Amino acid sequence: MTTTYQRIVLASRPHGQVTPDNFRLETLPLPEIREGEILIRNRFLSLDPYMRGRMEESKSYAAPQPLNETMIGGTVGEVIASKHARFQTGDQVLGMFGWSEIGVSDGSLLRKLDTSRIPLSAYLGAVGMPGLTAWYGLTQIMSPKAGETVVVSAASGAVGSVVGQLARQRGCRVVGIAGGAEKCTYVVEELGFDACIDYKAGQLEADLAAATPDGIDAIFENVGGEIFDACLARMNPFGRIALCGMISGYNGEPVSIRNARVFLTMRLKMQGFIVSEHMDLWPQGLQELGTLVASGKLKFRESVAEGLASAPDAFIGLLKGKNFGKQLVRLS
Repeated sequence: MTTTYQRIVLASRPHGQVTPDNFRLETLPLPEIREGEILIRNRFLSLDPYMRGRMEESKSYAAPQPLNETMIGGTVGEVIASKHARFQTGDQVLGMFGWSEIGVSDGSLLRKLDTSRIPLSAYLGAVGMPGLTAWYGLTQIMSPKAGETVVVSAASGAVGSVVGQLARQRGCRVVGIAGGAEKCTYVVEELGFDACIDYKAGQLEADLAAATPDGIDAIFENVGGEIFDACLARMNPFGRIALCGMISGYNGEPVSIRNARVFLTMRLKMQGFIVSEHMDLWPQGLQELGTLVASGKLKFRESVAEGLASAPDAFIGLLKGKNFGKQLVRLS
């Protein structure tokens, strides 16, 4: 066994766009575990948009990512040493060990994984936090009825792709919004959305009107900005909006809502949410998502960067929409 491992820490807080200089790669000696602890070699690291907000030293739903500490992030990996009664060498587990090749745990917040029918990496995507985010926003906030029109921004991403498929299975008309013809083709032909609008084509409002002839009943919002404004203008009375993200403003750009008046005239409901605040519903959501993935009824796609050192560039690409599906880093 190697005697060292690598991690990436937050070296400085970004001013505007994130750059590689905001991170630092470090090599450390392999830790020795004590009684009641487990040593995990991480196999995949999750990269997610929420990490951008945690890099800021501002008031939010969670504490800022500390400087000079391992960047936060979900991981899946394998137990390589154990002095814990519930975990054995070879167990595959889900944890929050961040941008690191190695994790040490006392067993709390560590979950054993069954990979007999679900790939290990899927527990960071469709059967993990992104999938649960999609499930919660759809079922607990949007509550769509069969026949209603649901619009999903960032539709080819880890969260949006699950939202659309779940809504389709509930009998809704589902319209996605994504960047580029390739992503839109995937959303319609592979994921089964009824339509997908390429916002990069330059005719967002006209294309949205054509795809939603009966208006919009519910929105799963990941982006904000002009995309959100265009959708608001098409909302039907008593529409519901699950506000998951505002990635258009993650680098400090102002995010305004020009069509805010429709909240009054259409009597809309919008709710922001953080899925980790609803742990009581995770078993229910994970059961549905796991069953669908195992049976092939819920599809997902992954963008995989190779090696820990690739994480900063992959994360920066994620913030610019360069990923296709769930963004992961495969750790050697």
